[in-house]
Amino acid sequence: MSRAQLALNVDNIDQAITFYSKLFGTTPAKVKPGYANFAITEPPLKLVLIENPGQGGTVNHLGVEVESSAKVHEEIARLSGEGLFTDEEIGTTCCFATQDKVWVSGPSGEKWEVYTVLADSDTFGSSPTLQQADATCCRPDAASADEKACC
Repeated sequence: MSRAQLALNVDNIDQAITFYSKLFGTTPAKVKPGYANFAITEPPLKLVLIENPGQGGTVNHLGVEVESSAKVHEEIARLSGEGLFTDEEIGTTCCFATQDKVWVSGPSGEKWEVYTVLADSDTFGSSPTLQQADATCCRPDAASADEKACC
């Protein structure tokens, strides 16, 4: 099963959790300082909330969650075959999870990830590959908005 992911910047994580719990009629699957995610069944959606004061109401990044590392690798091959530049992160820690993922950028610079979660993590993590590309993994503790740009 695959599902779309929408990662939103929010000004206040507690207020956002309250609102989205009511909107989708469910509680978050994971809550950490400055971070929450919802695994919504209907519609199939992974909603990620990233506390980023002053940036609330904006898209942090977009994604597609897939069921396995094999599927991530299939997407790497497919996207590369389509001539899209891919930024691969295998075994990375991001958003309180160990993940395999691949990033691509849309025509307007919007970041998309295709990823699978391998295990939970107690740390938010960072994305060394994306740091080299002037971005990092949606870090709520980052010093600047640019460092909070994607995950």
